[in-house]
Amino acid sequence: MKIAIATKDFTAVSGHAGQTRQWLVYDLSQHRASQLLPAPHRIDLEKEQVLHVFGDQETHPLDGVDIVVCASAGDGFIRHMKKRGAEVLLTGESDPALAITRILAGEALPDPRFDITTTLCKIRDLFSRH
Repeated sequence: MKIAIATKDFTAVSGHAGQTRQWLVYDLSQHRASQLLPAPHRIDLEKEQVLHVFGDQETHPLDGVDIVVCASAGDGFIRHMKKRGAEVLLTGESDPALAITRILAGEALPDPRFDITTTLCKIRDLFSRH
């Protein structure tokens, strides 16, 4: 299983996932419960690779992830990621490693905080191509 976390400067879980450029990808395919978390792979997207504008037909550096974790995302982003085979989890957790640890332990993530950009994205998504 691969989990991608939208981040701000690779340190904190970021909101507005469709515009996020810095991602941490944890490849947990070989991970066992008794092991420490593997170091994440850092992905720094180019402007034209942000998922809000990226086309569905092209390959993307985040292709192959099973779960996307972010603080906020619009419905269009969630639909877009579903088409790419990934489930989106929204959280108020700011620490990427703690979010991964909770997911692996089967614990619920804290609810996301209110983010005005999410409301704006929901309005924009009404007219989105995704």
